[in-house]
Amino acid sequence: MRLGVVDVGSNTVHLLVVDAHPGAAPIPTTSRKIELRLAEHLRDDNTINDAGINALVGFMNESQTLAEDLGVTEMMAFATSAIREASNGDAVIAAVRERTGIELEVLTGDDEARLTFLAVRRWFGWSSGRLLVIDIGGGSLEVAAGDDEYPDTAFSLPLGAGRLTREHLLGDPPKSSDLRELRRSVRAQLGTSVGRLTRSGQVGHAVATSKTLRSLARIAGAAPSSEGPHVQRMLSRSDLALWLPKLADMKSSQRAELPGVSASRAGQLVAGAVVAEAVMDLLDLETLQICPWALREGIILRRLDWLSEEGA
Repeated sequence: MRLGVVDVGSNTVHLLVVDAHPGAAPIPTTSRKIELRLAEHLRDDNTINDAGINALVGFMNESQTLAEDLGVTEMMAFATSAIREASNGDAVIAAVRERTGIELEVLTGDDEARLTFLAVRRWFGWSSGRLLVIDIGGGSLEVAAGDDEYPDTAFSLPLGAGRLTREHLLGDPPKSSDLRELRRSVRAQLGTSVGRLTRSGQVGHAVATSKTLRSLARIAGAAPSSEGPHVQRMLSRSDLALWLPKLADMKSSQRAELPGVSASRAGQLVAGAVVAEAVMDLLDLETLQICPWALREGIILRRLDWLSEEGA
């Protein structure tokens, strides 16, 4: 069957079309996205403005038309922190439903962590043993760990790269004092949660997903995306420690010239690196392996599992 998935995130809205069957890996056929940055469409009262809603509805209509043209038999759509935390999130969902017919599923942060973990487990398999999965999004950080297909520990923190940049790093490049305050704040929030991971068991295989972490790995020398998804890509704590001060000294325009860094993400990269370094340091992780599958694939795999159960 051909499935379509629309991911409404804090930075981008992304349509992924895949050929998928229970028991087989989903094969991507078409991908389209826009840099909508819903979090930047928030008013002072924490509501998403009309421009943001209209842009979202427009892309959803375009996605639906494209999906129909490509023979998609089922369309799934989900939203994460930007809509989840907006005061008018229900109204945004209603507008999308009324104007496109698409029902947006709003995921909790814990659900994001669990579904991303499922995708990573399926990618690496049981030989990875106990997995730790880290995902740095635009609005939140998701962390999950476990031995099975779903984690025994999963949580979400408001430590997304876009959010932290807006709240702490207003300069370009950021002021050293702002960077120190960001580092202190991130570690204070993480410090209250990492104990849940250390108490639940030793980490066997530490994995990272998300555009931010892929970009950091690419800057540090990982293979480009053109070499395909099966090439091993790693991000080491020592490389991150080397690059973080360099990135902080650059302007966004200079970061955008680095390999694997888009102009739209360059401004958020320093905050993302601060979070990544804090996670690796507090959990004593020397390396993170980059996984090409993440939340969208987790949504697809969950749906395939349900279809398989219904047909059993």
